[in-house]
Amino acid sequence: MPAKVRYGVIGCGMMGQEHLRNIALLPYTEVTAIFEPDAAMASAASQFAPDAVFVGSVSELLDVEEIDCILIASPNHCHVPQMEEIRRRRPLPLLVEKPLFTDPKDLAELEAFRAGYPAPVWIAMEYRYMPPIAALIRQADEATGGIRMLTIREHRYPFLDKVGAWNRFNRYSGGTFVEKCCHFFDLMRLIMKCEPVRIMASAGQDANHKDEIYDGEQPDILDNGYVIVDFENGSRAMLELCMFAEGSRYQEEVSAVGPKGKIEAFVPGPERFWPAELGELPMPHLVVSPRTPKGPRRMDVPVDPTILHAGDHNGSTFYQHERFVAVVRGELERPEVTLDDGRRAVEMGLAAQLSARTGQAVLMTGRTISSLAC
Repeated sequence: MPAKVRYGVIGCGMMGQEHLRNIALLPYTEVTAIFEPDAAMASAASQFAPDAVFVGSVSELLDVEEIDCILIASPNHCHVPQMEEIRRRRPLPLLVEKPLFTDPKDLAELEAFRAGYPAPVWIAMEYRYMPPIAALIRQADEATGGIRMLTIREHRYPFLDKVGAWNRFNRYSGGTFVEKCCHFFDLMRLIMKCEPVRIMASAGQDANHKDEIYDGEQPDILDNGYVIVDFENGSRAMLELCMFAEGSRYQEEVSAVGPKGKIEAFVPGPERFWPAELGELPMPHLVVSPRTPKGPRRMDVPVDPTILHAGDHNGSTFYQHERFVAVVRGELERPEVTLDDGRRAVEMGLAAQLSARTGQAVLMTGRTISSLAC
């Protein structure tokens, strides 16, 4: 029987609660302690972790001896200071929700954290673990003969309501290309197996949140855009994001093309948003389209209904926790999504934000873009 893994959890908003539901599905795991300062969110979280003790601060959570690892699912701008407090007090294995950071000013502190943190740190890039996208990643080289073009399209619903409306403002979220799209920039690096050299973006706020006011301020968050990324090996990728297209049949569509052929992944949006009158949620699937002989082949990639019901990300949160728990137990040698992966994805998002704002391409020179301003 494997050792029980006991989580401490920081932040139980919408995404934190999805984590709680998925942790509850894993054998020999439990949520032992939770820090959630919002009373309504804490009350909701207690339904999914009824045996957890609720504490009043990160410091109090670190005082709970019976925890083996920590999940950080707090608002984006809180991640780095909370990680630093954990480093100073009790450096346990960490699963940190994306984005890892929001402001280039965080990079120096983040580098110091990495140099001095003795335990594993896993960055929560759930989209890697969506079953159709994971299948595409496994089969892409064979299907394409070497990817030269990658397109990621997400047509989805607007940003949901969050506590304090923190996700409506760039200064808290990092901007849409950081908050929402670091997932996709992570996928680009993973699929291409290469680093970006130039990023160009065009984006705007054209439909969402324009009639909202918070403490006298109108949200400044982007709701649509295109991003083109050139890579070191001459390949290229494109992101197409629209956050007022929730009527779409599929939320994510990923297409990889090379000299041998094309492979595509189709992922529906959250089950809870699919209209009941339209019947069952569309089936996630792959399509492989060889050049010779011609003939697209469709392969369904179903998700266990229990896992699908536990979140909004096509089962990926469950599969991610399976792998993270294996790291905590020592069954897996190291995290599959590293601090460097998290940092590079945010840097690409910041570069896209800058390009969209200035109308200029951004060169990804060196290993850091600390000069970028949000």
